[in-house]
Amino acid sequence: MKLLSRAFASVLTFALVTPTLLLAAGNDWPRFLGPTGAAIVAESKVPLKWSDTENLLWKADMPGPGASSPIVSGDKVFVTCWTGYGDKPGADNLRKLVRHLLCLSRADGKVLWDAQVPSAAAEDPFTGFITEHGYATHTPVTDGERVYVFFGKSGALAFDLQGKQLWQTSCGTRSGQRRWGSAASPIIHGNLLIVNANDESQTIFGLDKTTGKIVWKAEGDFGMAYGTPNILKRDGVEDLVLAVPQELWGMNPETGKLRWYATHGLTGNVSPCLVPGGSTVYVFGGFPATRSTAIKLGGKGDLGPGAILWDSSSSTYVPTPILKDGHLYVINDQGFALCIDAQTGKDVYRERTTMGSRGGGKPFYASPVLIGDKLICVSRRNGTFVLAAKPKYELLSTNEFASDTTHFNGTPAVSGDLLILRSNKAVYCVGVK
Repeated sequence: MKLLSRAFASVLTFALVTPTLLLAAGNDWPRFLGPTGAAIVAESKVPLKWSDTENLLWKADMPGPGASSPIVSGDKVFVTCWTGYGDKPGADNLRKLVRHLLCLSRADGKVLWDAQVPSAAAEDPFTGFITEHGYATHTPVTDGERVYVFFGKSGALAFDLQGKQLWQTSCGTRSGQRRWGSAASPIIHGNLLIVNANDESQTIFGLDKTTGKIVWKAEGDFGMAYGTPNILKRDGVEDLVLAVPQELWGMNPETGKLRWYATHGLTGNVSPCLVPGGSTVYVFGGFPATRSTAIKLGGKGDLGPGAILWDSSSSTYVPTPILKDGHLYVINDQGFALCIDAQTGKDVYRERTTMGSRGGGKPFYASPVLIGDKLICVSRRNGTFVLAAKPKYELLSTNEFASDTTHFNGTPAVSGDLLILRSNKAVYCVGVK
């Protein structure tokens, strides 16, 4: 795989989207950005207003912080966090770092079990950018029988639904050039758990989800890559799709071999969120300057310059946009609500959201979730913004848990008529009382 030797650079937010991926609001939200990785729900009775005293059904305090997103399977909520190092003042012994996979009752938030995983290797120190997200950034994934996590240098692990650890596989213990840690979430394809471990070993792994044994490895000089890949089905063929600096790749998910690629010209640290469907891919990000581009899929090998449909300076560095009715929507990491024409790449609107009084750092990390015609956009420090998903800016409501002044970095989960959010302090379940 000669192309895998190309260096990674920027935080790209990658969206592979189609307006037909509208799902009814079932209870399950089994992976990062929901069942298809699109963060789109056709209908749910999640309320537009909530607070510490309004429409809060339960709150579950966490033993430590985390930037991962909650997932839901049946009557259980799963979420990760970490303790022992960097989680509170005075916790400065790196050898005491422990990750947690918690299982909560969807009904009342009661902690059913807490699986603790001591650090298996020396981690990057809690300094610089790593303080922005920490050591529990990868969202778990479940197939309804087991729960799988990726804990960076401590590897990939599987647990049964009672919290028993089934296996643990190392995916490398190295560090990226800037020692920022990693964030990519694992995904499931058939009997494979696919893990992007670029920061740890510059390798993408296909692991047997039953045993943890390595089925295939795609190795290369990836540099800094933080993206969660996804599966795109096109013309009856399933591709493992991944955005890297300057290129978009389609790989065989059964073997890890490269099938096609397209050159897009964006550079920077890669943090893509992938949503399968359609014949166009929208790539956002770049560093130090962000850009966006649309790529038309089709063919094998090099798709050529004709695959680039448009290129724009409007972009987002971390959150993944939503595509609805020919428009791309996001509140980006700078706090601008964007609506972009998906056919041309031109801005329909660009509005600064009201950010409140809690400043410092980038205001948005979480991706929006589309419920019907409403966008749920969680900011890091100043509550949740509910926007109308239409090509005219309309702020419908703002909601805040005033008692929680920690960061909300995770994208919420939708489970039936419930919205489940997490902060560095707690997990919250919102629903109509």
